[in-house]
Amino acid sequence: MAVQSEPVRVQSPKRAAGDALNSGRPFAGPSLLSRSAPYLLLLPAILATLALLGWPLVKTFELSFQNLNKRQLILHLTEWNGFANYTDQLTSSEFWHTTGRTIAFTAVNVVLIMGGGTLVGLLLNRLGKKMRILLQAALMLAWAMPIVAAATVFSWLFDSRFGVVNWVLDQLGWHDMADYNWYSSQTGTFFVIVLLIVWQSIPFVAFNMYAGLTTIPAELYEAARMDGAGAWRIFRWVVFPSLKPFFLSTTFLEIIWVFKSFAQILAVNAGGPQGLTQTLPFYAYIQGTGNQHYGIGATIAVLTILMLVVLMAYYFRIILKQEDEL
Repeated sequence: MAVQSEPVRVQSPKRAAGDALNSGRPFAGPSLLSRSAPYLLLLPAILATLALLGWPLVKTFELSFQNLNKRQLILHLTEWNGFANYTDQLTSSEFWHTTGRTIAFTAVNVVLIMGGGTLVGLLLNRLGKKMRILLQAALMLAWAMPIVAAATVFSWLFDSRFGVVNWVLDQLGWHDMADYNWYSSQTGTFFVIVLLIVWQSIPFVAFNMYAGLTTIPAELYEAARMDGAGAWRIFRWVVFPSLKPFFLSTTFLEIIWVFKSFAQILAVNAGGPQGLTQTLPFYAYIQGTGNQHYGIGATIAVLTILMLVVLMAYYFRIILKQEDEL
């Protein structure tokens, strides 16, 4: 004779808690340890960040209010001068010229990086498997190359006497470029630096772009083609709206990375000629370490950080606005 079993009833946790309260039995909720576990796991990273970044930042801020030159450093003197360093820099034409140069330098680089990286990412999405792997390997090599090594290679390429670039231009008919010195002018030096930064930055954008493209359903492309949309319209109405958070976050990351560029400028021409290719980070280095005006150098560094903080505040405002819309 078959025995009919009772159906198993699964009670939800919320209902079980309600039944426990109604019956008078104590209900054990999440313990204090379980609630604080995520914060305890983050604690080592937070402490390391405060030690490695927070303390140097505090000391830099402290130095910006001091008159600290070679004499004070040797005699171990601490001379506080209030906001004198900030007043000196904010009324200095050299500081504002350097700031404007830094903003223009950053804008040119970011536009080229985002444009080139987007095109390469789209190309990766269209290539076959073998060609895509080959291109990815080339991008990875460019991305992984140390900055100083890359700057040395570019210095050889644009050398006035033995550079490959001048030789190629001479062979193409520009004979005046056979012995052209790229580092004798502001434009030529910035051209080499921009090319170096763009070359090393495009892989990051391209890989992120390709990863984002793989998340877009193929049905959206097919529907757009059925409606007669070309490549530009597909990018404008399908790709860009789907990857808008990617474009926003990557653009701001590139702005920060380019804005604080230092090693490329130092390795290519050390801010020359005559300081015409100095940006704010390099200007702070020259004033602080080069001229041994450590208080002034710290002040320029703090002002640079404040500019980036204002920029990031605007970025987080956009992010929060997008999250509210979602």
